[in-house]
Amino acid sequence: MEELQSALKGNGLTLSNLPEKGRCLLTTRDFHPGEVIISQEPYVCVPNKSPVESRCDGCFTTSNLKKCSGCHVVWYCGSTCQKLDWKLHRLECEALSRLDKDRRKCVTPSIRLMVKLYLRRKLQSEKVIPTTATDNYNLVEALVSHMPDIDEKQLVLYAQMANLVNFILQQPDINIKEIAENFSKFACNAHTICDSELIPLGTGLYPVISIINHSCLPNSVLVFEGRLAVIRAVQHIPQGAEVLISYIDTTGSTMTRQKALKEQYLFTCACPRCIKLSDDIQESAVLEGYRCKDEGCNGFLLRSSDDKGFICQQCGRVRDKEEIRKIASEVKSMSEKALMSLSSGTVSMHQTIEKLQRKLCHPFSISLMQTREKVLKILMELQNWREALAYCKLTIPVYQRVYPGFHPLLGLQYYTCGKLEWFLGDTEDAIKSMTKAMDILRITHGTNTPFMRDLLMKLEEAHAEASHKLSCKDE
Repeated sequence: MEELQSALKGNGLTLSNLPEKGRCLLTTRDFHPGEVIISQEPYVCVPNKSPVESRCDGCFTTSNLKKCSGCHVVWYCGSTCQKLDWKLHRLECEALSRLDKDRRKCVTPSIRLMVKLYLRRKLQSEKVIPTTATDNYNLVEALVSHMPDIDEKQLVLYAQMANLVNFILQQPDINIKEIAENFSKFACNAHTICDSELIPLGTGLYPVISIINHSCLPNSVLVFEGRLAVIRAVQHIPQGAEVLISYIDTTGSTMTRQKALKEQYLFTCACPRCIKLSDDIQESAVLEGYRCKDEGCNGFLLRSSDDKGFICQQCGRVRDKEEIRKIASEVKSMSEKALMSLSSGTVSMHQTIEKLQRKLCHPFSISLMQTREKVLKILMELQNWREALAYCKLTIPVYQRVYPGFHPLLGLQYYTCGKLEWFLGDTEDAIKSMTKAMDILRITHGTNTPFMRDLLMKLEEAHAEASHKLSCKDE
């Protein structure tokens, strides 16, 4: 790993080992908010598979696609992406072409990712594809697999997937046990590649980025510029500090976050937020609990000593357990109906759920916020802009509470709000919302991507429109 250490040194980083954590990246200089700490192209990546739309294997776009005439599995947007990918896809194409049509349909993105991993390793060993300090199979070998912690059912699944990969590759020197272990490494180390609005596009393996550990109070954020993974500081990181990102959505209570991390990544988080047990009771009661009987009170509820109800910790009012159970049952029943609906539930169904949740949940409840997000999405699809804006505004206070100051999701929500306000002619409000979005997203996304240039252009146009309205009023 000496070559990697040397490469990291140029980024102001060093590879280290910490007790209970293992490998980590430490800073060798100060980093400031918005500064790029490190970036990496994927060792291998694949686009998501969707029955609705396909994506280019090179750039993940959905436009002007043509299917590979050889394997009939992979899509490209044009000759540029196809040529850049050809060294690797030539071998993959041969392997996939050997499969019959039915078996080809069973090739999931995870299977393709593993096939490409071994083919890239082969091409690098033959020096067809060059290796570098940050781009070689040794980095994949060094990743943690957590194999001893995996249950038998999952091990059987990995073994089945490994057999399929082995059948596709037909390379006698490949070890099936090693393939199964690499599937476990994917589960713990692969990243979901998202666009600038955090919409998932595909999956990639970034072995150096995967060294960075998790915190529920991260000092950095991972975003993608195309397929390039970019880590940016979201606060001042002093020399000698560990670089930390969040592996999960950190909106839930400590118990919820710990459960998600244990199930997906097989470790227990011991970050400052997770070890503050005294705050967790109130946090859980607010984010995942019930509202006070008094609609004007924002107090959180705790279970009464006789277990017959819940007591508001602010005003002392007691809420009957049976009343809560009844409303919760209605929410569950309506949610199941919405889930079974072909259109993922009509807007009226989700608005009914939201109305019930307003009676049941604390105003800062995560489940209430998620329902409002669903309503917002449907209203925007229906082009009901005014009502969509009303729901977007309802989510902002919750976003402000559950996400730290420089979080991309908070910035994106301000941006959505600003675009709706501007479209509806509320130019002054749009400027305020888009300015808040810019203040956050310039830190998380930088300023040179097409997405950020578009935001800056919209903000400048809104300012010009406001100035024009003001001058017309003066005349």
